[in-house]
Amino acid sequence: MSDLANRLINFNKTRLANVLQYKYDAMAENIFRFYRGTCHIFYENLQKIKNIPKSPLTWICGDLHLENFGSYKADNKLVYFDLNDFDECIKAPALWEVLRLITSIFIAFISLDIDQDQAVNLATLFIKTYSLTLARGKAVSIEPRTAKGIVCQFLKGADKNSYKDILAKRTKTKHNKVIFSLKHERHFQLDKKLKEQLIEHMTKWIRLNNNSPYNYEVKDAIFRLAGTGSIGVKRYLFLLKSTKSKDDYLLIDMKQALPSSLQPFLRNRQPEWQSDAERVIAIQQRMQNMSSSMLSTSEFQNDHYVMQELQPVKDTLKFKMIKDQYRHLYQVIDDMAVLTASSQIRSGGTDGSATIDELKAFGNSKDWQDEILMCAIQLAAIVKQDYKQYLKDYRRGAFNQET
Repeated sequence: MSDLANRLINFNKTRLANVLQYKYDAMAENIFRFYRGTCHIFYENLQKIKNIPKSPLTWICGDLHLENFGSYKADNKLVYFDLNDFDECIKAPALWEVLRLITSIFIAFISLDIDQDQAVNLATLFIKTYSLTLARGKAVSIEPRTAKGIVCQFLKGADKNSYKDILAKRTKTKHNKVIFSLKHERHFQLDKKLKEQLIEHMTKWIRLNNNSPYNYEVKDAIFRLAGTGSIGVKRYLFLLKSTKSKDDYLLIDMKQALPSSLQPFLRNRQPEWQSDAERVIAIQQRMQNMSSSMLSTSEFQNDHYVMQELQPVKDTLKFKMIKDQYRHLYQVIDDMAVLTASSQIRSGGTDGSATIDELKAFGNSKDWQDEILMCAIQLAAIVKQDYKQYLKDYRRGAFNQET
């Protein structure tokens, strides 16, 4: 067994073994899914790169890649396009976020079979726009009225979605009752006792938590599979029905929060969070312009969870759908650079992170820009080697899970 296989198995040993095979299978699909599923490996490899320029400490989502931007409806009922995955969030050098993102450009273009010279052009664009946005020192948000190009189309389409759409995909009617459908490929039946305990827990959460919906009762619960890197964490989905309205339903996602995989590589002091769920929510609220609906924490059987509404409008921008529309990629990458810098500006000056003035000075500096591009190229080459080794190990059965 290779060193890479040992590192992956060791990292995932605390995950749920009965679903972990889905993660290993997903990572074998293509190099981009492998990249998504190996955030911890990326930061292990990052320590091997000797010429990374110094950068201010900022709040980062930690796992920023091309498909960790998406749409969601905030508490103010508007739909936004923004960073949308904060499992790994932490206070770290600003350029770690940039490196994770621009490396993903190179990896995505390998997956989509797009020329790497074009990847260099887009990575350069991201760096330029990111630095310019920092230099201005003003955070920007993107919603349907301000979005351009394909992101505008994406948000307008998302805004038209409804709970009828999401219920049609995820539920069925049995004996005149709406319940979850187990035909959905990412729904898994729960053990009867665990299901009862979860429903009891959710009922209590609705009653006691200030961020929970009022006048709703729990109708069903299932285990939910989602993402790539997070496959194997405990994750549940609840179907809630209004006690006041006949056809009014809500879906609540309950996702286990684990320590950030970046933590072992950082020496700077972090806040003393009460739990990793609190860390995720606190940093998400700092970095996003507006946070998603019902964002909250919960503790169940000694594990901590992030709670939020699973919305019909919440979705990630899939790059496969714009593979043949390369000109649109320029606007999308430009938007992502603006949002990345904006998230750091918005959260600047809190708990020891760089102030806006410090970020502006860094944005105005040109010393780091060429170097960071070369670092990303080096990291992309390492990912290619790792993926090649992963496929060898995978085909030899190194990741086969006993079920």
